[in-house]
Amino acid sequence: MATPDQKSPNVLLQNLCCRILGKSEADAAQQFQYAVRVIGSNFAPTVERDEFLVAEKIKKELVRQRREADAALFSELYRKLSSQGILKNKWSILYLLLSLSEDPRKQSNKVSSYATLFAQALPRDAHSTPYYYARPQSLPLNYQDRSAQSAQSSGSMGSSGISSISLYALNGPTPTPQSLLPGQSYQAPGVGDCLRQQLGSRLAWTLTASQPSLQSTTSKGFSNAVSRGVPRSRREGDTSGSVEITEANLVRDVLYVFQGIDGKNIKMCNSENCYKVEGKVSLSKSLRDTTSRLAELGWLHNKIRKYTDQRSLDRAFGLVGQSFCAALHQELKEYYRLLSVLHSQLQLEDDQGVNLGLESSLTLRRLLVWTYDPKIRLKTLAALVDHCQGRKGGELASAVHAYTKTGDPYMRSLVQHILGLVSHPVLNFLYRWIYDGELEDTYHEFFVASDPTVKTDRLWHDKYTLRKSMIPSFITMEQSKKVLLIGKSINFLHQVCHDQTPSTKMITVAKSAESSKDAGDLFTDLENAFQEKIDAAYFETSKYLLDVLNKKYNLLEHMQAMRRYLLLGQGDFIRHLMDLLKPELARPATTLYQHNLTGILETAVRATNAQFDNPEILKRLDVRLLEVSPGDTGWDVFSLDYHVDGPIATVFTRECMSHYLRVFNFLWRAKRMEYILTDIWKGHMCNAKLLKSIPELSGVLHQCHVLASEMVHFIHQMQYYITFEVLECSWDELWNKVQQAQDLDHIIAAHEVFLDTIIARCLLDSDSRVLLNQLRAVFDQIIELQNAQDTMYRAALEELQLRLQFEERKKQRELEGKWGVTASEDEEESRRMKEFQDSIPKMCSQLRILTHFYQGIVQQFLVLLTTSSDESLRFLSFRLDFNEHYKAREPRLRVSLGTRGRRSSHM
Repeated sequence: MATPDQKSPNVLLQNLCCRILGKSEADAAQQFQYAVRVIGSNFAPTVERDEFLVAEKIKKELVRQRREADAALFSELYRKLSSQGILKNKWSILYLLLSLSEDPRKQSNKVSSYATLFAQALPRDAHSTPYYYARPQSLPLNYQDRSAQSAQSSGSMGSSGISSISLYALNGPTPTPQSLLPGQSYQAPGVGDCLRQQLGSRLAWTLTASQPSLQSTTSKGFSNAVSRGVPRSRREGDTSGSVEITEANLVRDVLYVFQGIDGKNIKMCNSENCYKVEGKVSLSKSLRDTTSRLAELGWLHNKIRKYTDQRSLDRAFGLVGQSFCAALHQELKEYYRLLSVLHSQLQLEDDQGVNLGLESSLTLRRLLVWTYDPKIRLKTLAALVDHCQGRKGGELASAVHAYTKTGDPYMRSLVQHILGLVSHPVLNFLYRWIYDGELEDTYHEFFVASDPTVKTDRLWHDKYTLRKSMIPSFITMEQSKKVLLIGKSINFLHQVCHDQTPSTKMITVAKSAESSKDAGDLFTDLENAFQEKIDAAYFETSKYLLDVLNKKYNLLEHMQAMRRYLLLGQGDFIRHLMDLLKPELARPATTLYQHNLTGILETAVRATNAQFDNPEILKRLDVRLLEVSPGDTGWDVFSLDYHVDGPIATVFTRECMSHYLRVFNFLWRAKRMEYILTDIWKGHMCNAKLLKSIPELSGVLHQCHVLASEMVHFIHQMQYYITFEVLECSWDELWNKVQQAQDLDHIIAAHEVFLDTIIARCLLDSDSRVLLNQLRAVFDQIIELQNAQDTMYRAALEELQLRLQFEERKKQRELEGKWGVTASEDEEESRRMKEFQDSIPKMCSQLRILTHFYQGIVQQFLVLLTTSSDESLRFLSFRLDFNEHYKAREPRLRVSLGTRGRRSSHM
């Protein structure tokens, strides 16, 4: 039974080399070392992985060798192999067989078939980065000294294959190292137990042979070989002790620098943050400049690699950041493909002995040409890395997108490819949100944020918000708001409306980002494809939500109920309710009981057209008593209330209901003033004839009637303004907006504008506090007039009653044949009448004082109206002073209406 060591890949690889070459372990050490180097490298073939093509090549080769029977047998065996699923990598097996079948003794390009399997560029679908950075910088780089190689011509040359290098890969065969050809013994000294301990390591390819291989060259290339391979002598008089190196060694150093690894003579200068040729090395200015230009690739590589290494391990960097790192890794892999081919070419020249003087050999100038495009790519990536420092999520995507706005099509295509990878997680977040309402944003990368502490009743307003910093620049603010609304609507339906309808029924089209290519294609057509998807999901989700609110929860009916009851739109109900409540509300506020008032409210509902409303609405209508202050009556604390809950509470929030309460109290007080003035007018009409018998009261009654008429005119104009110019106009605008609303936010915004408008134009906002105080003072004067008139009428009616009784007794006695009155009674009656007549001037003075205060308050109110910024209030002042009575008394009111508006605009 085999031990575990015998089954290890290292031992199996050594046994394979010994089996193929037919040699002992010591004799096959050099070939085994090369095999370890190949396996430990990141090289891979760039030939097309076409299994059928390889099989056809094998059959053609057999036919060319006149082995038609073998070709037919191969076709049958290949057909059976294809029908079975035993082998997964059939292409690799067939390619290996084709390579092994070639004659290794030929010096043509086919000699390189062994190496083409390994010594080419990386595959494009690789997902891991080569571990070049794992190599310790302190390892000795034992370059083969090409100057010590033989320059004798053997009459044959191996093809380097470097002439077929393209942007990232060299698609062409490369010669097989002579050390791998059978029949040649090439043993490296020092290979023993120490070498076995390093088998399978990725660092094994750094081991180089200590014996130089023979190279052949033509006489044409001999001079070039001498110029590149032989060190130049020091100039005369140079005693600095500088060391001259060949261009070949510089090429090898540069290839290491490309990977961020210090070479023998080119090392990283930390103080200057760049790669520099050591000062003791003697180089011409042209070679030094060329080397510096090439070494810039190593600096760029290190910059990008440092960023990816740091961020790849940072989980808080998020999915977008990891996608960015993956895109950088992918670009670095493309860079490594070129390096692998260049390393393969350099190794091939060493192992095959290709003369460096050939036109196809590696030189610094050729490296400049072949690395021109990769250098542009690395510069772009390094600039992206700098620009993306400290960014994550949508902000990172915006930073990448900023680099697509360039006129260089090459750079733009590169950045767009990276943007497609980076935006893929964002697109996944977005589609999960707009189609399922799910927000799985662990690292806070998406531009929609969720607050888990918010309760359900505030879900629409506070739970979901926009992170403006995370909105990608390729998504407009309007689109991001629609995205927020779509997912918010889905969650609102599920959690608040308890509607579990699948989102597939709300939205007919649903698609997720299946690949980064889809994401890239979608974001390059933002105005069409992406906009159409967002719009479709937005319109269908919002329409479904509004249908649920209107049909299942009667949103519009509740809105109309607010207008009828809290804004006093149901006139018959309000008037009857005021008649029923008058006895109760005239009492002190501390003696009121809510259940009594609730009973009166239900009576008013049953006696008016309000009884035909939806029972669901009437059930929510209730009475509310405000906080009682000392001296308050029932009129001061009474208010109607409307209970809201569930989804409709999203529109009628607590703030909105408090606004409704303030407006109701204002309208209720204004309606009460109208009610009081109506009672005053009724008193005038009813008592006018009765009090004709008291002529001394005519002046007082006239004065009272004039003041009451002024108040009636004032209140009627205010009621007209409030009812028609404020409530009706604002309600009409609200209703039109609600009918045209496309989403719930439009309804909420229109409703808030409606409330803000009536709050401002009813003088309830902070800017109109002075106006409101003046108006309340007017209301207080109306109540004072009612009290004064009631006192006067009580005294007058009592006097009238006494006079009538006196005359009645007088007539009764005359009928009885007696004296109508005695002297004492006549004297008593005269004294009483004189007391009453003496009280009339007091009544007149009281009314004059009341009139003076009232007119002074109204005059100040008109002055404030003329300086208001609201045009409707300035016109109200014109209607209140229609006969210019106050204008004649107050110079400030004599300015024209247009001038008032201009003056107010400058204040």
